[in-house]
Amino acid sequence: MNDIKLALLGSPGAGKSAVLVRFLTRRFIGEYASNANSLYHKRLSIDGRQLNLEVFDPCSQSSEARCILEEPVDWADGFVVVYNISDRSSFINAKNILRQIREARMDNCKGEVEVAVCLVGNKQDLCHARQVREDEGRCLAQENRCNFQEVSAAESYQDIANLFTQLIRQVMDHLKYRADRRRYSGSKSMAKLINNVFGKRRKSV
Repeated sequence: MNDIKLALLGSPGAGKSAVLVRFLTRRFIGEYASNANSLYHKRLSIDGRQLNLEVFDPCSQSSEARCILEEPVDWADGFVVVYNISDRSSFINAKNILRQIREARMDNCKGEVEVAVCLVGNKQDLCHARQVREDEGRCLAQENRCNFQEVSAAESYQDIANLFTQLIRQVMDHLKYRADRRRYSGSKSMAKLINNVFGKRRKSV
């Protein structure tokens, strides 16, 4: 059974916890503020594979809170970065979070910056008060080589389920690639060791 770890990041009021609870329970919760970090667990099946999903939902990140990213970046296999389409400041903060994820991965993961990320524009039901155009979100996602989707946690479960499913598939592909690369590297090292040992024996005969 595979273990998948995701982290959910975003500004206060972006509705990231509502997005997560909608995915986990199919229910919509009203906006609430939390000063505590939360870790959620869910067992699910995707493409016939059984998964243990853990989602870290830290208290919302202001633009100054760089240190809050240190723990989830080291821990998570993938990220969901949420902004509110009716709050431009949350979009600017999402841009900063994406940059910080990339920089932290370069600093902490030996230059291995490829990581599964989905940028989510939440509160699509407030399109009458929109401050961030959909094409702006899509462009930011393309710049950061990540997925993008606009959703409404208040109105739609299916869109949110689809984005998490797509992200989890991407995480599984990345984990498989890294595992295959480690096995290949280990096989090369073993082959070199064997060749050195037997090569020396042949010379001494």
